[in-house]
Amino acid sequence: MELFEDEPAGNNAHEYTVSEISGAVKRVLEGEFGRVRVRGEIGRVSRPGSGHLYFDLKDDRSVIAAVTWKGQAARLATRPEEGIEVIATGRLTTFPGQSKYQLIVDEIEPAGAGALMMMLEKRRKALAAEGLFDETRKRALPYLPRVIGVVTSPSGAVIRDILHRLRDRFPTRVVIWPVAVQGEACAPQVTAAIQGFNALDPAGVIPRPDLIIVARGGGSLEDLWGFNEESVVRAAAASRIPLISAVGHETDTTLIDFASDRRAPTPTAAAEIAVPVRAELAARLNESAARMIRASQSQHQRQRQRLTDLARALGRPQALTAPARQRFDLIGERLEPALRGFVRMRRERLNALPLSLSSLRGNMRNRRERLDEQSRRLPLVLVRDVARRRDRFEELGARLVRARTRMLADAARNTQRDRVAVAVLARRLDAARARILAPRRDLLERIDRLRQTLGYTETLRRGFAVVHASGGLVTTAQEAQQTPRFEIEFADGRIGARPEGPPSRSSTRKDSPSGGQKSLF
Repeated sequence: MELFEDEPAGNNAHEYTVSEISGAVKRVLEGEFGRVRVRGEIGRVSRPGSGHLYFDLKDDRSVIAAVTWKGQAARLATRPEEGIEVIATGRLTTFPGQSKYQLIVDEIEPAGAGALMMMLEKRRKALAAEGLFDETRKRALPYLPRVIGVVTSPSGAVIRDILHRLRDRFPTRVVIWPVAVQGEACAPQVTAAIQGFNALDPAGVIPRPDLIIVARGGGSLEDLWGFNEESVVRAAAASRIPLISAVGHETDTTLIDFASDRRAPTPTAAAEIAVPVRAELAARLNESAARMIRASQSQHQRQRQRLTDLARALGRPQALTAPARQRFDLIGERLEPALRGFVRMRRERLNALPLSLSSLRGNMRNRRERLDEQSRRLPLVLVRDVARRRDRFEELGARLVRARTRMLADAARNTQRDRVAVAVLARRLDAARARILAPRRDLLERIDRLRQTLGYTETLRRGFAVVHASGGLVTTAQEAQQTPRFEIEFADGRIGARPEGPPSRSSTRKDSPSGGQKSLF
């Protein structure tokens, strides 16, 4: 008979809590893998209001949940977009609340150029669907911009090429906004530059450009990636100032090229598009002026010919006035008798009027009284007129003082502005003079050194001599033998000499330049 029942097998195993199991799994997973790099395709990207990023990394058989915390998400060089293949770097850990493991990602990079091109194409289609690349919203470039804003690096060859081309074609004012043209700082700085140029006051100290050029030299797709960022494209599309994109070489294409009003294959080509050639404009103006003069002369000649033709149809002026002159002679003969009759009739009427001395005196008395009354009123009228004119004069004087004050203030402002402009031009002139004179002085010194090097005086210092005669230089022994007297020039002076005896035969041999010649002294 059994006194105790057998205990079931396995009930002596250690009992774990859920938290203990979760912690053990977490420690094993993090200790085994630690920091890893995982390659996969991004799927199901979630951006909640907390600022964290949640997404999946998957391949054809498995899926790993990934998360990037808010502080690190703002510093990611590549934003996760669904459908692109990337390499994510981070820590592999567990999430006990849902009993799953996940990757805490702090770096994301595209998995090769193919992934970048896929991301670029996807972004291009999304922005094109918004209408940012439509041709209807692109603005025409100004024909002759007064101020050109250039967004580029101030230390590269790009800005020098642009300035050189502008100076050759049509010198104009250039305002440079220095930016980084690659790296993480490129996109925000280029965006801020485009928006900053548009925010400038046209009447401010820094003039608002009439045209913007965004330029960079060639490079790889990664180097030019800053000009594919959405913020740069939106800033270029929203720019109220016409914009030329000159990013990379002719074969390079970035998204800012689609949003800009004009794309240039190179930065130098952007400068050529921005301004016309001043010499061609001057030639066109001269040609137009010549055509206008020729047209004016031709029209004047046609009008003169037309007047001449009309004058032929008028006939002789004497023939036109002869009938009128004859009629005047006929009427003139009747004019004198008519005037005499008119005067006689008027005299008779005057004699018939009842005029008397008393009536004349009464008329004169009335006229005198009216004259006296007007004389009494005249001082009052004069006083009122003088007062009115004085008030008018004072008003005009006050207006004149105000106008003079305003004109003096405007003249002072214009003088100050012109003084500042003259000072700026003087500094630029001094800088240009120093910049131009320095290389020319160096060139002159090099030419002078070359002249001294190629001159025969340097050859004399190496031990050679020049033989002079009254007829010129003596170059052969035969000429020296036939010359009664000559001079030999050394590096430190000349001495006289004369030949002694015929030249030796060995001295004329080409293969023995120093053998056997007799002394000349």
